[in-house]
Amino acid sequence: MWHEERLLIDGELRAAEGGGVFETVNPATEEVLGVAANATEADALAAVAAARRAFDTTDWARDHEFRARCLRQFHGAMERHLEEMRELTVAEVGSPVMLTHGGPQLEAPVASVKWVADMMDDYQWTEDLGEVEAYGGLHRRWIEREPVGVVAAITAYNFPVQLNLAKLGPALAAGNTVVLKGAPDTPWSALALGHLIANETDIPPGVVNILTSAENSVGEVLTTHPDVDMVTFTGSTATGRKIMAAASATVKKTFLELGGKSAYVVLDDADVQGAAAMSSFMICTHAGQGCAITTRLVVPQSMADTAAEVISATLAAIPYGDPTDPGVMMGPLINARQRDKVHNLVTAAVDQGATLAAGGKRPEHLPVGYYYEPTVLTGVGENDLIAQEEVFGPVLAIIGYEGGDDEAVRIANNSIYGLSGAVSSADPERARAVARKIRSGTISVNGGLYYAPDAPFGGFKQSGIGREMGVAGFEEFLEIKTLAEPAA
Repeated sequence: MWHEERLLIDGELRAAEGGGVFETVNPATEEVLGVAANATEADALAAVAAARRAFDTTDWARDHEFRARCLRQFHGAMERHLEEMRELTVAEVGSPVMLTHGGPQLEAPVASVKWVADMMDDYQWTEDLGEVEAYGGLHRRWIEREPVGVVAAITAYNFPVQLNLAKLGPALAAGNTVVLKGAPDTPWSALALGHLIANETDIPPGVVNILTSAENSVGEVLTTHPDVDMVTFTGSTATGRKIMAAASATVKKTFLELGGKSAYVVLDDADVQGAAAMSSFMICTHAGQGCAITTRLVVPQSMADTAAEVISATLAAIPYGDPTDPGVMMGPLINARQRDKVHNLVTAAVDQGATLAAGGKRPEHLPVGYYYEPTVLTGVGENDLIAQEEVFGPVLAIIGYEGGDDEAVRIANNSIYGLSGAVSSADPERARAVARKIRSGTISVNGGLYYAPDAPFGGFKQSGIGREMGVAGFEEFLEIKTLAEPAA
């Protein structure tokens, strides 16, 4: 299989200090695919030093046209190797191959790099504020937008190409230099990008550095080093809190895309069967390993039984298993540890009084691989652990409500998270009104799809700080400088 095992540091593809490696495993077969370089603290320090030098001593931050050309080269390289990247993603991530076509697992993220390069062509880097009279004279004022500096980017395993490129693309377009640390469960997905940058682009040495490591100390270097100006992280809220604390000592800019416990709100005039079927497909998307997946179905109590029946029947018909099969909709979880976590949360939910309507165990017909049955729990209380904790598995909690729209909104907002959500109603204006009351960064109204390179994505509350993608995501990587001079 096409892949890269080496780190990218200061323009050189190289082994980790001391030659250390760690294994990457196919979650569908439990077989070892191969190894990746196990970066050390010394490697992290070298990467930061290279990024600092490239930012401080080259024209990368100021030459907009050159950066756009390099990003288009990078996009072209990924397009040329798209099928190799697809095979790698399916094998290492366990993602069904169907998710790599058009959606956020591969093709759309690759296209987003071209989008941000094209966006640069018309972006206004300066803004005139006009003149102001002060102290007996006129003064001309303007704004210039500049890169933050050295960016440390730390990503998760579930959609690694999307997460890596959603940070690399805009950070580089803005003129920053980057040290990217890929997730230890999916190292090849990050190292492949380093291979293409080193071999098929004119991106200068030090501008992009890519690390993989099974050691927590590498992340600690990136979040605390005084030469790192910004940390952007995608992962759990618990880890995000630690990164904020670590970065606070040097007052780094932090940009966090964290967890979610999103609610799908069904209003009493909605097509409950259609909403239930949609919920079924959502929780099976990448085996529920998505922070924006709607894992709480908030439905009128009178419709709860119907919803449970439709969902159970739909899940029984959803094909899951071998992710290389084009007809399969759901593959495995990433590892045994995550599968055990999912099962323990399901077991705790039943102990708390929920009823298992479907699933709830490892599938008997898939004894090999980190699979878990699509699972539905009914009779879930809004404050139960399963309704509050991010599961990151194919588990849906059905929560019934007795009141009107405000009660549904209150339940949807009863969470430390606020990443995404959905609303269904026969009345579009009613659905929009409810959507506006839900405290989350993205909302699907009556099945609307928001994911695209130009659409900002991010959360309220403890789902994060900042937005990825779109112009808003690009501007997260910029600083604003205000200048003034005496008017002529």
